[in-house]
Amino acid sequence: MRTVTVVALLFVLVMGWGLYQKSAPILGEIPLWNLLTDSTWQPFKNQFGFLPFVMGTIWVTIIAIVISLPLSLFTAIFLTEYSRRCVKKIVYPALDILASLPSVIYGVWGTLVIVPWISDKLAPHFVDFSAGYTTLAAGIVLSIMVLPLLVSLFVELFSSVSVDLRDTAYALGSTRWQTAKKVVMRKSLPGIFASVVLAVSRALGETIAVLMVCGNLPQVPQSVFDACYPLPALIANNYGEMLSLPMYESALMFAALLLFVVVLLFNLVSRIILRKIEEN
Repeated sequence: MRTVTVVALLFVLVMGWGLYQKSAPILGEIPLWNLLTDSTWQPFKNQFGFLPFVMGTIWVTIIAIVISLPLSLFTAIFLTEYSRRCVKKIVYPALDILASLPSVIYGVWGTLVIVPWISDKLAPHFVDFSAGYTTLAAGIVLSIMVLPLLVSLFVELFSSVSVDLRDTAYALGSTRWQTAKKVVMRKSLPGIFASVVLAVSRALGETIAVLMVCGNLPQVPQSVFDACYPLPALIANNYGEMLSLPMYESALMFAALLLFVVVLLFNLVSRIILRKIEEN
C-alpha cells in the first residue's frame, strides 16, 4: 500500500517534470517575467505574452465563485434545515444530473441562452456593442457547472453536524436561521473552505464550456462585458494548429505548466490556511 501511495504521488511529479521539459525552450529564450507580464500574443513573430490568458482565467474563476458560492450555500442550508423530505427527493436527483452532464452541454446552453441574454438585456446598457461572448457569460456558465458540486459538498457537511448541537441551540431559544448560522455553518467552516478550494480547482481547469462562450480574444479584460481567453481555452484551441513550430509548442506547454503550478500552489496554500482554521 505504501508503494501504491508513492506511485500515485509520483504522477504529480512526473506530470510537472514533463511539462517543464517541454516548456524549457521558451523559458530559455524569453525571461519568465516577460512571459507573464507581456500582453502581445503573436506566435509567428515569437511574441508570447501570457498576461491576457492569466487575467482571463482569474476573471472567469472569480465570477464563477462569486455567483455559485452564496447560491450553493443557501441552497444547502435550505435542504438540510428547512425543506421536507419530498423536496429532497426531487432536488438531490436533479443535482446529480447537473453534476454528471458533459461540459459541452453547458457550453451549448450558454451559447443558446446566456450569450443572447447578455447581448440583448445587459450589454447595451454598458457598452456600445457586444456579441454576448464575454467574460460574464463564461463566469455564469462556469458557476452553473460548479454549483451542484458545491451544493452536494455543503449538504454532506451540514448533515454531519451533530443533532445534539442543533437541539441544544433550539433549547436555548434559537431560531432555525440562528442555529444554521451560529452552529451549523460555524461548525462546518473548515469543510466549507475545503469545498470552495475544490470548486476553484475545478473552475481553473474547465475548458470546453468556457471556450464556447468566452469570446477567445487575447486581451486583458477591463470589464465583465469584454471577451477573454483563459489558459485552458488557449491550449484547447491552438494545440492542434501549431504547424510544427517548436517555440509555439513550447509556449502551449508553458501555458499548461502555468496552470499546473497555479492549481498546485493554490491547493498547498489552502491546506495551510485550512489547518490554521481547524486549529482555531
